[in-house]
This record gives sequence, C-alpha cells and structure tokens, in this order.
Amino acid sequence: MQTEQQLARAQCPNPFSTLGPQQSESGTSVTVWIPDATEVSVTVGKSGKTFTLTRTHDSGLFSGPVTLAEDDYYSLDVKKGEQHYKVLDPYQFTDEAFHAVHFIDHAPQNLYRQAGAQKITLPAAEQQAIRFAVYAPNASAVSLIGDFNNWDGRCHPMQKTDMGYWVLVVPGMQEGERYKYQLKDSDGNDLPHKADPIGFSAEQYPSHASRIYDHDRYQWQDSEWMQARSSDKYSAAMSIYEVHLGSWKRPGADSDARYLSYRELADELVSYVTDMGYTHIELLPVSEFPFDGSWGYQPVGMFSPTSRFGDPDEFKYFVDCCHQAGVGVIIDWVPAHFPEDGHGLARFDGSHVYEYADPRRGWHPDWNSCIYDFGKDTVRQFLVANALYWLDKFHIDGLRVDAVASMLYLDYSRNDGEWIPNVDGGNENYEAISLLRWMNEEVYKHFPDAMTIAEESTSFPKVSRPVFEGGLGFGFKWNMGWMHDSLHFISKDPAYRRYHHGDITFSMVYAFDENFVLPISHDEVVHGKGSMLGKMPGDEWQQAANLRCYAAFMYGHPGKKLNFMGNELGQAREWNHDIGLDWGLLNHEKHKGIQQVYKELNGLYRKLPALHEQDHSPAGFSWIDHENAGQSIVSFVRLSSDRKQKVYVISNFTPVPRPNFRLGVQDKGRYEIAMNTDSHKYWGSDYPVSTTMEAGDQGWNHQMYSIEVSLPPLATLFITFDQE
Repeated sequence: MQTEQQLARAQCPNPFSTLGPQQSESGTSVTVWIPDATEVSVTVGKSGKTFTLTRTHDSGLFSGPVTLAEDDYYSLDVKKGEQHYKVLDPYQFTDEAFHAVHFIDHAPQNLYRQAGAQKITLPAAEQQAIRFAVYAPNASAVSLIGDFNNWDGRCHPMQKTDMGYWVLVVPGMQEGERYKYQLKDSDGNDLPHKADPIGFSAEQYPSHASRIYDHDRYQWQDSEWMQARSSDKYSAAMSIYEVHLGSWKRPGADSDARYLSYRELADELVSYVTDMGYTHIELLPVSEFPFDGSWGYQPVGMFSPTSRFGDPDEFKYFVDCCHQAGVGVIIDWVPAHFPEDGHGLARFDGSHVYEYADPRRGWHPDWNSCIYDFGKDTVRQFLVANALYWLDKFHIDGLRVDAVASMLYLDYSRNDGEWIPNVDGGNENYEAISLLRWMNEEVYKHFPDAMTIAEESTSFPKVSRPVFEGGLGFGFKWNMGWMHDSLHFISKDPAYRRYHHGDITFSMVYAFDENFVLPISHDEVVHGKGSMLGKMPGDEWQQAANLRCYAAFMYGHPGKKLNFMGNELGQAREWNHDIGLDWGLLNHEKHKGIQQVYKELNGLYRKLPALHEQDHSPAGFSWIDHENAGQSIVSFVRLSSDRKQKVYVISNFTPVPRPNFRLGVQDKGRYEIAMNTDSHKYWGSDYPVSTTMEAGDQGWNHQMYSIEVSLPPLATLFITFDQE
C-alpha cells in the first residue's frame, strides 16, 4: 500500500519516515500531511523565511524543499477553504517523541513519568507541547484523536517504536483537552476508540475520553503532615472510617439527589471524621470506573481519579484537607481484574495486552471481568507503577488491596477443569505472588511511611510479613475470620450464644499471626445481609444495646479498626449506593446514642496506649476469662508497651444484668470505669455501676487479685488501671 493510501486510511505505522523534515542528497525537504488542506507553507523559526509546499496528493499530502538548520524548527501556515491557522508540525519533533520510551522500563514509576500524555517544553520553539506514548505492541496503526482534530483518525498518525509504544509530540495542546486513541488490530481492522491507559484525567459517559492534565500545577499545603507521617503504624492508633463518596451524603430528594464534590467533601466529610475521632478515611475505589453499581471495583482509568466528584486537582485538595486536619487517606486499590468496556484495557490492540489470553486464567467468573496477566513484564510494571503513582502524585497514605485471595489462587471460584495448575501442579498463582511481593517492596522502598493492607480471606501464610522472611510484604491484613465469627455470634439470640461461645473467642488463637485490621466493611451491609443494627436480635432496645456492646468489644480486641459509614448511625436499612445515609436518624436519641458510642470509642482507643500500642503483639493481651459460656461473658486485659497501663475489657452478651460480678485482676490498687456502653447518654438502661473499685486480695480467674463490678445487660465495660 502506498504511503498516501496508508495515511488516508489511518493505517500508517511509520509516519516519521515520510512526514516532517527529510534529508536527501539534494538537501532538506518537508512533507506535511493535513487532510482537506488546500494550501500549506512553511515558516522557518530562526530565519523567518517562508517556503510554499506543493500538493503532491489530493488526500492532503504536501511537500517541498526547505532551508532548515539542524537545530531549527518551523511552523505551518494552513488553509482549509476559508479557514486559516498556524501550527507547529508535530512530525519535526522526532527526538522528543522517542525520548519518552528510552527509560520507561528502567523503573516502574517511569511509566507514569514518561507514558500517557506528558507536558513538555520544546526548547528550540520555546513552546509547550504534549508528548503522547501508548503501549499497543500488536496494533498495525495508532492515531491520536480528539477535539483538536475533530476526532479524525487520519490527522495525527503515531509512530511505532521497537518497544511496542506508539509516540507523537503535539505542540500547542492545552490542559483539559479531550483525547483518545484510534487503533487498528494486526489485520488492519478498526477497534473501539480507547481511553489512555495512563490517562491522568477522564470524562464520564458517554465519551469516556481522557483529558490532558498537569500534575505539577497543584500546590500542596500538607508538608507538616507528610514530614511527621511515621513509618511505625503498628504501635499507633488506627481507626478507619470506610467511605463510599457517592452515597455518604446526597443533597436533594432521592429523585434528584446529587453527589457532593471533592471540595464539598473536603469540608463536610473531613469535619465529620475529625469530630468523630477517626484517624483515617478509607475510600472505596476512586480510580475512574464506568458503572456506578460496581462501587468502583470495576476500574477502567487506573491513573484517573473519578471525575464524578471533580477534577484531579480537586481530589488533591480533598486529600490535602484531610492531612491538614490530621486525617490519613487510604484508597481501595484494585489490581486483580478490570471490566470489558470497549474504551478500556480489554483486547487493547486487538490482542490480550493486559489480560491472560486463556479464559481459564484471564476471565473472572464472579465479576465477569478480565484478569491481569501477572506474568507479563509490561503488566507488572503497569500495576506497580499505579500503586506508586497514588502515593506519589496524590500523597495517599495507604493502599487497601482488593481481592488478594482471587489473585493468589488459580482455582479461586472455579470448578475442576476450569483452571490451569501451576508448573508444580498446584493452585498457587506464582506470578501474582511475585507481583504482590514486588509491589510491596517498591512501595515501602519509596514510601516507607505509607502502608499496604491486604483484603485476603484465606489462611495464606505470612501475608503481612516482610518479603525477606518469605512473606507477601503487606503491612496489614484484614481479619476476615474475626469478622465472620464475631458477626455469627452476635447475630444469635442471647439465649443461644452459650452454644456459640467459641465464635467470639477463637480469633485470639491466631490474632498475632498477622498484623490484623478488624473490618466491619461495606461488604457486611449489602446484598441482603442487612445493616449492622439489623443483624442484632431482640426488640428495639436490645438491638441498639447489642450493637453498642459489640462495637466496644471490637475496640477492645487487638487489631486496628475499620467501620463502614452508617454503622455509627445505627442505620436500620442496608447500604444502597444510590442513596445517601439516613442522617435524619440523628434526630432520635437511640441513634444519637449509638453515634456517641463510636465517637467515644475512637477517643478512648486513641487516648489509652494499652488499647493500641501492642495491637500486634501477644505481650499486649491476656485473657481473664474466655470460658464463661454459660453466662456469655468474656473478659481480657490489654497492656501498654511499658506495662504501666492496663485496660480490662469485659462484655456481657446477654440481657441479664450481673450484680457484684467478680473479675480477676493482675494488680492491687484502684480501678476506674473508663467507659460503659449501657450509660444513659448512649440510650442505655443506666444500670447502676460503681465508677471506681479497689482490688482485694481474693484471687480469681487465675489472677492474684480481684474486683467486684456490676455488669449491665448487653454491655461492654472498659476498666483502667494505671501504675503510679
């Protein structure tokens, strides 16, 4: 096929060999491709000389001799009918275009520093330009399209490089301009227009276009937070408020309710979280996603904060405000799978660039989505670069990694014959294991004060242990076992809890095998599971009392804390992503009381070192009595690192009050009630309980001393002892 025909059909893989300055024995000539142009002339930058080009083909090809110094540049004067404009020719900037791919594979973070749409300066022309680089190794042609060329794939053919990237520098493009890539597969067939896999900003439906964005524009104001951010997360208090930004609060009636913007959330959500005493906000995925009903767990724009709530600068502003208020930000990160939407990564260049080709490895039956090919170097770099990108460009404090179990096991959610064993005949996905280890190593190497948290639901060993110890390298792991067992227990009628006592105590058998986070997440209040309040048995008062008792037990139990939004309101209905939380419930004393319990639990957890300093050490915990199944009472003590502070936690999981209950303690002296979830200020029964106690010499519960305390019904008490 002739070059003219290739250009006219947007099928030219090597435009630099024809377009731009061309050297020959007779001198320098310039060839220009502008479809539908009637006249084109060249003006040389330094000399100012003008050269008229000859139209060599009706399709829009112009050529002619030009006197051009080696380090000079030129502009084009173009006429299209009555339209006349001046532009720098993209095809003269060959070196600048190829520069993008020379260093991409040297380090994972180079991907977001070099690929995608990068703002650069053209020194010779003293003008800004955008350098585009997109990976499509098996495409036969790629063109840049957008508003700037009327989405005409003929206008800006890109150059293929040996590394499989297609590159082009376009001068004069402005921030905010929309663009996509037009690709043809290896046989020359048209593919759906693709958004930029490394695009930093994206539009919503129907265009799903990428937008030019400059990361250097935003001026951060969180230096104090970033400098003070500690790498020792394990001894610090961590109480996480998990949030779905689209449904935390929805102003307006249900029929016309709108989203809060990032800026509005920076005001309202940050103020609320600060007042409630949470240390961190964890956001359900914010990477751009097409379908609201996926809650963000089907991401397409991995490098683009969703534009539902504003632009990337406004998301940075939200994070900035969190940090200035002393609140950390964790985001849900989804490296396990991606959807098949036409503008996304699936069969990106007509081949399986990002996903495993065999559906037994590359298709997720649970979520009807593609699985990344964790064995490909380019895919591995893409994912690791993305993890680093959020920590780097958006100052994110942590990544909660979604669906880790689905990555680790080749037979995850598959029947016999539906999966391919590894080279040793087993079900472990060695490639995914290797990727997760590399990701964690890179994160902690470059951002030692950040953290990674695994949502991993199996007993895979050493998830939160360092790679050099044979672990996966995560900082923390969600304790799904504790969550399932404790919810199973608390949902039982108190009369039958004695038969399930092991459910509430078993977690301590393995509590220090990993660095655990105790999660009561969004997954526990959807798909017919009901709200947290709705899980609780009994009448209205007992339901509220059960929830308060359980929440306090959670805060006493070793491990960092996570609660999904709405739990603290005692919301009656289960979560609906299309509707805001029921804030009107706070007009009722019951719900105000539940909210107050969570607020004071956050304060107590942060204030008392014994409740958080040794969350991941057996030295910080000791049972007092875990065998009292007959009365459904559990009691234990938490200790500070210096052992000077001790907090006794005792939970009565029945509606029967226990007057003058004897509790073994380790020290002789004065004990004080720090919190009682049955207090009237929480809408409790206010069963009479002495606020102070003196330990006597009577041994009890295998301890040398004991105190007497009256236990309210369905309540948890925190009792403190401080050595002088």
